[in-house]
Amino acid sequence: MHAIYTQVAQNQSVFNKQARTRTVPIPSSITPVPGYPDKLVVFKIAASKYWQTRCWLNGVTHRKSTKTQSLRVAQSVARRFYEQLVAGAYTQTHTATRTHSALHTATPVAPVALKYTFAAVAAQMLNNEHARVQRGEFSSGSLRVLHNRIDAHILPRWAMHSPADVDYKQLLHFSQHLSSTLSSITVSQYLIAVRKVLQMAVHLGVMQHLPQFPKIKIVTVPRGAFTPTEYWRILRTARRLCGQQHPATVNLTHKHFKLRPTEYRMPPDVAWVIGFMVNSFIRPSDLRTLKHRHVEVVRNNSTYLRLTLPQTKLHGKPIVTLQPAVRLYEHMLRVRAHTGLTAADDYLFLPELKDRQYAQFVLAYYFNWVLADTELKAGPHGQSRTLYSLRHSAITFRLLYGQGIDLLTLARNARTSVDVINNHYASTVSGEQNIALLQSRRKQRHT
Repeated sequence: MHAIYTQVAQNQSVFNKQARTRTVPIPSSITPVPGYPDKLVVFKIAASKYWQTRCWLNGVTHRKSTKTQSLRVAQSVARRFYEQLVAGAYTQTHTATRTHSALHTATPVAPVALKYTFAAVAAQMLNNEHARVQRGEFSSGSLRVLHNRIDAHILPRWAMHSPADVDYKQLLHFSQHLSSTLSSITVSQYLIAVRKVLQMAVHLGVMQHLPQFPKIKIVTVPRGAFTPTEYWRILRTARRLCGQQHPATVNLTHKHFKLRPTEYRMPPDVAWVIGFMVNSFIRPSDLRTLKHRHVEVVRNNSTYLRLTLPQTKLHGKPIVTLQPAVRLYEHMLRVRAHTGLTAADDYLFLPELKDRQYAQFVLAYYFNWVLADTELKAGPHGQSRTLYSLRHSAITFRLLYGQGIDLLTLARNARTSVDVINNHYASTVSGEQNIALLQSRRKQRHT
């Protein structure tokens, strides 16, 4: 009996050792998070396919699964994890200090200066913006963009600094650094993100007032819309290349994705996307969320699709399409009738791909092949054309060829504003393109 107990104990010891080994970080996988302290890392363990993150703070080691296999996403989750830990630690310190002061009023307690780092203040600002999203005051898409900007260039620069260190000189160097690779409007938006963090620092009492910000002159470069002739060229080219293998299959990579062998051939969806976007005003981001449940065919005095898309940029009203979008949609349904991918919750474009970010990448990658084949990648003013140029074309065509259309109706249907139409779309319309309207004369009444 003693031998049996001894064997059981030995087996349990081996099992415990193996279990511990499966949760120990794999040394070769330990990766720091750029711009953050060395105590914040991501790593892999044998017991999980996901990246893990670990941070040592105030004498305690904190661990969390990032629930992702992407190193880039894991590092982003680690940054959020660290910011929340830091913000929580300082909030607890502040609360404890106030409680101690209340309980010992007879003994004066020296005020404790809160040592908020820029990262801690940024975490509180982002939590506040998340609450605004829940209240419907801020769009979830705008919050994602804000998160990305904070992660990409702002926190790697100032994460462990005090917000008070960010003065005019620092902001000037920051804007000059960004200007070497980004447009003036993007640099301006980064400064807005920094301002949000510093405003939160002022509200928290970490700073007395905001520093002066550099003035950035916004130079808007309209996305290169296609002319009607160019539109038909890229549409015919996409149809011709359908089913063909990309000529660069040995290196179909992107900074975030790598094309899988099952997507080495151009799908018919690329041609469908070209026609659908030009006749529906949707954004490229809508391609990854548009499902059949969002589409309704309407036939009355006019024939069109009513697209009840998820809210984007605080715009939630339905979009109505032009009539050609109806024919295209019904053609797609006939082609996919035998696939079983036309249910209400199936996506319109590349429905077999459940990773919708990857699906959008596939569409964009093959659209770039179409542009390269037609030599239309660059616009007339050197703009780099993308899928977004199809939306630009849709709006520009309505400005040119829509009879009596007003900017307010067009802006609301395209889920944008009249100012954006004026500044980014109508700016490309020349007088010569509407020569018939300029030369037209009112009919004279004869009595």
